[in-house]
Amino acid sequence: MKNKDRKLGIALSILVIASTLLSACGSGAAGTPSSRADKLAEIMGRGRLIISTETAYPPQSELLADVPRAANSKCASTEYTANQLAGFDIDVAVEIAKRLGVEPCFVAPTWTQITSGSWGDRWDINVGSMVITPERMEVLYFTQPYVTGAAVFFVHRDNQTFTQPSDLSGRKIGMCAGCAYEFYLEGSLTVPGQTIDFVVKDAAPVGYDTDTSALEDLAVGDGIRLDAVLTDPDTGQNAIKRGLPIKQLGDPVYYDYVAAAIDKKSSRDPVSFVWKVSEIIQQMHQDGFLVALSRQYYGDDFATAAQEFDVKALGQLPE
Repeated sequence: MKNKDRKLGIALSILVIASTLLSACGSGAAGTPSSRADKLAEIMGRGRLIISTETAYPPQSELLADVPRAANSKCASTEYTANQLAGFDIDVAVEIAKRLGVEPCFVAPTWTQITSGSWGDRWDINVGSMVITPERMEVLYFTQPYVTGAAVFFVHRDNQTFTQPSDLSGRKIGMCAGCAYEFYLEGSLTVPGQTIDFVVKDAAPVGYDTDTSALEDLAVGDGIRLDAVLTDPDTGQNAIKRGLPIKQLGDPVYYDYVAAAIDKKSSRDPVSFVWKVSEIIQQMHQDGFLVALSRQYYGDDFATAAQEFDVKALGQLPE
């Protein structure tokens, strides 16, 4: 899932994006200090952090079968308690809540609801392997990244036609709707830290609720519903371990940075909350928690490059 080392060019690419977005964060923008009550104070006062995530996206996050709610929980009846879910993102979210000193509670809205912003205060934060992109920065604040990612194509195991990603030009390709993968297939994706080569041309994207659903359709047969799926390596490899007849096609077509996201249109001022979560994530980098978690789930260190990302260079928030 994660890339190992992409330091070169990060500063230049981030500054280019920051310069184009800085005006949106100037006087009167959502990121400026306001008279709104403080979001962080609200969370600390209620004693629980409401986190949006996905329930069918292993190994990042999944709902465990037949696990009852934790006893004596502050989580609402419509929220999952932490023991009911598992995965890399779940562990990251639980640790953030622990270091805040509050209980983690989880909800599972659709990906489109999450990435569109305007959450209506239904949850506080998303910890769901979300990639930082300029489009999302228009409606969401991003924290310090906690891990880095990659995007690869998977095809049916029986396919002998495709030998490299560019062979998928003009083909039906599944991906999670509204994800960075869709923007890649449309040729519009911009990711801080790199120049993207759009090797697949004129694809026919097919959107799904999750990458896992797309992979299941791919497994039905070679070219029957899909020709390929664009996802991260670990999601695809996890599907293979579960018995799906698919295989990876070539190397990653791009890399990205994964961070927690917070709604700009929260009714309470989220600025101090964004900085606090970024501070906690940096602590998790510095004390080795995220490196160990990356190795536990992905077998390698995909956290260190995320630690080196300068979130302040995005220019999204006043300090």
